[in-house]
Amino acid sequence: MPDSRPRPVAADWPASRQERGLVREQLMSGPFVLENASSQERRVRGAAWLLEWLTDQPGETWQERWLANGADAAGGAWRQVPIRWLQDRGRNSKWLREELSGSLVVAICADLVRPSLGCLVSGAAGKGSLARNLARIRDPEGFTRLRELCDNDPGVSAEAGNYAVRRSSLIVAAKGGMLADITVGDVLELLDCESETFAAATRDTKVFYRMLHQMGVFGDQAPARLRVFRTAGQLTPAELIDRYQLACRPVRDLLVDYLAERQPAMDYTSLKNLAYYLGERFWGDLEQHHPGIDSLHLPKEVAEAWKQRQRTKPKMITAATGERTIIDIERIGYRQCLTPVRAFYLDLSQWAMQDPGRWGPWAAPCPVGQEEIRQRRFERRRKARMDARTRERLPVLPVLVRTVDQRRKNAEALLRAGRQTQPGDTFTSAGETLTRGVVKNISQKVWADDPATGERRDLDHEEDHAFWAWAAVEVLRLTRRLSRGRTAGAHPSHPDPVPPADHRRAGSAAADRPVEDR
Repeated sequence: MPDSRPRPVAADWPASRQERGLVREQLMSGPFVLENASSQERRVRGAAWLLEWLTDQPGETWQERWLANGADAAGGAWRQVPIRWLQDRGRNSKWLREELSGSLVVAICADLVRPSLGCLVSGAAGKGSLARNLARIRDPEGFTRLRELCDNDPGVSAEAGNYAVRRSSLIVAAKGGMLADITVGDVLELLDCESETFAAATRDTKVFYRMLHQMGVFGDQAPARLRVFRTAGQLTPAELIDRYQLACRPVRDLLVDYLAERQPAMDYTSLKNLAYYLGERFWGDLEQHHPGIDSLHLPKEVAEAWKQRQRTKPKMITAATGERTIIDIERIGYRQCLTPVRAFYLDLSQWAMQDPGRWGPWAAPCPVGQEEIRQRRFERRRKARMDARTRERLPVLPVLVRTVDQRRKNAEALLRAGRQTQPGDTFTSAGETLTRGVVKNISQKVWADDPATGERRDLDHEEDHAFWAWAAVEVLRLTRRLSRGRTAGAHPSHPDPVPPADHRRAGSAAADRPVEDR
């Protein structure tokens, strides 16, 4: 198993110690010169702005000057730092922001400065410009090979390939060197940085790792899959609660002790859900709306306000005019939060009688009444919602049945035609014209390139997905009709036909047979 620690960030290197005159000459010659005269002129001005600003900053190297002024910490907004400095000295240009953006990419490619991963991930060097210039100036052979691996792998989409190239360029920019110098620890550090920067989960991280692994940059001992490093395992009760950053330390410790007490009788998923409801939805919500709260003995108005917040949740509504408004809608899982909170209070009261020294100080009246979590009321409301959805969707059931059936037939026809076509040849079926994909590695799947979208499609997967979607709809539809007939005391007078024998799948062996044999 290779070392999963990232490479340390270098504090000094020869290129960052060059004199300003040599740097200016380097940036104006060789691979840094653009063919377009206008673009080259803006690059020259931007480099001059950047060097003038950095020269005035404290430090002996360009890297020290870059880090000394707060630009790196500003991330994607770093341009505001030199812009203010330049404007205070009468340097004004309507192209100043654009010229500075390009100049940082040039400085990175020349290895004058190495912004931190956090700065680069937040967009300091743009999206595609850094990768294009590093591929042309720093490591053309490495980036060309990475791009070819992505393009020749049918399991890697064009977007996933672009992500792999861009992520690789960020590591090279922050750590220096070539693609061959990237380590497993660098990849893990970048992915952690993305998780901290972006609210949504990042995409195609597994493809990124797999492509670099296939290049051989990690060595022979590195695992072939990213999940070997990213499997977190089960968290302890303390780690589960600390995810919510509770301010009141005594209550935080109480929740940890409570989870530890309940842990032997619960599976991990239930324990994690309990931590979420008590740590985030209960006490975390109370601390957010009542800063400084430190007691489980809640005043009536505080408890009622908390239950009202749990009963509803905000939802964004977009009108036909494009206007957006936020409204509160009822939370379907409202009872799922009240039940663990009530159990928490009742457990503390019972345990206080058995061990008053440990649990007694926390015994308090429960803010959730028995009538608020009655199962019968919850089931009636759930059945009412299900009946309402059925009445709403029943009129369009014939449309759904026809749609999934036609989609199944089209997918089957495309797959059959694809299997009968040689790689590289074009075929037409079900109203679509595709080109049979040329795959270098051995694969039993049928890949096809769609000239209309430029995407590579897995026809085996599409046919399998279409079949099971059709099968699920048919099973539910036939089950509903049969159950209605039996409830009425007789079978339907016109029962739906049994699904065709050639589309029934009995076990994995039937599913693996070619379409022609089913």
